[in-house]
Amino acid sequence: MEDPVPEQMRAAAGALLAALDEPARQRARHDFDDEPARRWLEYRPRPRPGTSLADLDVTARKAAHRLLATALSPAAYAQAMAVVALEEVLDRAEGWRRGRHSGDYWVAVFGDPGRDDRWAWRFEGHHLSVSMTVVNDQVSPAPIFLGANPATVRHAGRPVSRPLGPEEDLARELLDALGPTGRAAAVVTDEAPADIISATRATAPGRLDPLGVPRGRLAPSGRALLDRLVALYLDRLPPELATREVRRLAGGELHFAWAGPVGPGQRHYYRIQGDDLLIEYDNTTEDGNHAHTVLRRPASDFGADVLADHHSAAH
Repeated sequence: MEDPVPEQMRAAAGALLAALDEPARQRARHDFDDEPARRWLEYRPRPRPGTSLADLDVTARKAAHRLLATALSPAAYAQAMAVVALEEVLDRAEGWRRGRHSGDYWVAVFGDPGRDDRWAWRFEGHHLSVSMTVVNDQVSPAPIFLGANPATVRHAGRPVSRPLGPEEDLARELLDALGPTGRAAAVVTDEAPADIISATRATAPGRLDPLGVPRGRLAPSGRALLDRLVALYLDRLPPELATREVRRLAGGELHFAWAGPVGPGQRHYYRIQGDDLLIEYDNTTEDGNHAHTVLRRPASDFGADVLADHHSAAH
């Protein structure tokens, strides 16, 4: 069955560009070969390439959201919208000093989706960055970053907002299932790093040491939980892309590493590494209430895999 996602993206990107007025279209469009703008990941509040949703009318904003929705499963799209809404919550918590707002998200298109064999797009703002590259109607889907600050908002001891809760809870289930020996291998340091280690670099490290515990050394329950945790991140993608990623990773070894205290409410970090796979999660504040997560393909981010195939065929 033919993958419908490339055409969905092409149609949605074309509809977005058609919905923009000329100044916004000029801000949104970039050459595909503009490498610094295209190979870009920035999840902090910074200036960024593209056009801001705050400057668009309702029709154009909805077109931008429809484009984003082509890259995410319904659950991940809901997480992304919760992340966007948290900008208003965070601004209130900070006393409205920084002027954060839920319109401060930007969309950029690289190349011409209507005519080019190579094109790409990105939807990005504070705590959200989704980059997709399309070459010869093959989608290369990474990096995908989702963060949350506050990670949890509670009332009367119960969470009312916790968009990245599954990413933390499932990892803790895995940690518990490892038992003392497995945990000793998985916990690589008692202190969590200040942020995800791949950070905003255009190229993610292909290997982060120490690796932690390999999947092959886990008991069946631990292997099943690790597989579920990887699937949670891959399922950020539409089913067609997620299934392809599962096939791509099949048979390769995975490693799980944890850093920091194992109890909740403190800074903690974990990562999963495989063949051309890096998943990172970091809760970056002392109270463990500011989460960063990313799904990367170190050798294939920003379309490096499909571009290599394209160049090989061209020559």
